[in-house]
Amino acid sequence: MPIFNPLEWLRQSRGSRRLVLVVVCVALLLDNMLLTVVVPIIPTFLYATEYKRPDPSPTPIPSRLVSPRPPQEEAAFSAIVSRYDNATYVLRVAATAASAAVANGNLSEPASASTAAPNGSSPEAPGGCSVNGDFLEQENVRVGLMFASKAMVQLLVNPFVGPLTNRIGYHIPMFAGFVIMFASTIMFAFSGTYTLLFVARSLQGIGSSFSSVAGLGMLASVYSDDNERGVAMGIALGGLAMGLLIGAPFGSVMYEFVGKSSPFLILAFLAIFDGALQLCILQPSKISPGSVEGTPLLTLLRDPYILITAGSLCFANMGVAMLEPTLPIWMMQTMCSPKWQLGMAFLPASMSYLIGTNLFGILANKMGRWLCSMIGMVIVGISLLCVPFAKSIYGLIGPNGGLGFAIGMVDSSMMPIMAYLVDIRHASVYGSVYAIADVAFCMGFAIGPSTGGAIVRSIGFPSLMVIIGIINILYAPLCWFLRNPAAREEKMAIINQECPMAVKSYNTQRDSREFPLSDDSGEEPED
Repeated sequence: MPIFNPLEWLRQSRGSRRLVLVVVCVALLLDNMLLTVVVPIIPTFLYATEYKRPDPSPTPIPSRLVSPRPPQEEAAFSAIVSRYDNATYVLRVAATAASAAVANGNLSEPASASTAAPNGSSPEAPGGCSVNGDFLEQENVRVGLMFASKAMVQLLVNPFVGPLTNRIGYHIPMFAGFVIMFASTIMFAFSGTYTLLFVARSLQGIGSSFSSVAGLGMLASVYSDDNERGVAMGIALGGLAMGLLIGAPFGSVMYEFVGKSSPFLILAFLAIFDGALQLCILQPSKISPGSVEGTPLLTLLRDPYILITAGSLCFANMGVAMLEPTLPIWMMQTMCSPKWQLGMAFLPASMSYLIGTNLFGILANKMGRWLCSMIGMVIVGISLLCVPFAKSIYGLIGPNGGLGFAIGMVDSSMMPIMAYLVDIRHASVYGSVYAIADVAFCMGFAIGPSTGGAIVRSIGFPSLMVIIGIINILYAPLCWFLRNPAAREEKMAIINQECPMAVKSYNTQRDSREFPLSDDSGEEPED
């Protein structure tokens, strides 16, 4: 019986399409876990560390020094005997608050602090929660900018990463993304100020740019058949969805019961595992440029079909991007939600996104990817309109579940279309086109959080949901133009098929799985 040799198996399996898919899935999983694990942690962490609760300044006075006071002053003072050190604490409270507290049999902290709130405002939120509503409204903007910093940096780096992968291949940028992601995770674990957390979030954007652009481009190159590519993209987006699914609940529970650093240290350990997997399966020290020069980025940006596809990705994901910084704070204000619920609120969206990406990775190619995306954007809009009607965390299950499922429909349809459009209209090199796709994601996650907090502060959370919901519904009909994209060889002629997305064995690469041939090869899809 032959002995299994793992090193020999890895050597023979290096470059395998399935193992490449595993590597990309793990990379997207970790990236999006880090993306969402901070969502429930940052607002509550900043509130706990930066909000200075009004201090009633109790002064311990030995009981033997307490002298009788006139009857008119007794209503304004209250003596509390501490069982810890047997000392008496004298608190000055309003007469009405003191009498109410005595009537209720206790002196609560909000009652004693209400008279000392800055600017005469009560620290209680509009819904009666023991949090400062004014402070949270100001925190909306700062938290939104921090969450958007990752996407903003990624937006700036992507135009350079796309052409770089065309020159040196996908392996080195993929490994560079792992190294930068690991450094960002360690910074999150040990940062205690807003500035350091902002830097860590921005650094994550650089690592995410390398990982996502190189990973999706690698998948598009090794899965040359359009049907197989759609399935592979759906599985890879399933890894992304799993990261979104696990991240927020994992972060909220670990932060509540273990501490702030614990979820990030676990993610750092998983990132080391991902780096080891890349070293074994890929060849991150090997420069392997493509056999043909890719289409310039500006040329791709002038393609109307690519712009429509990128717009769908941007606006569909902008909805959940606006929810990330604003929904936890809105829940704290209106639902008095504990910390663990702030992450659990995103669980239905993440779970339904996981289902949607895997389901429509197969179905979208049969029903028409343009139609799948159009329906998905309409459902995104309707779900966002329903979010403000929730009165508790259970009321968020339906809207967030529909939102995640619909975004899964859009993403699993639009990502394969990006590669398909390059195949029929440009040179079949995928680094630049997936840089555009990642830019679309980043614009959604940059514009969403950065403007969402300011809009909430100006006109309120429900109005924000109405605005972004209507934008998605109005944009959805533009997906109809993707029904028959014109092929490059025929200029503006329509492909001779009833449904252009249901191509049969359309193969853009005859000789190599890793790097495609030029689009001058003249091969066209069969009817």
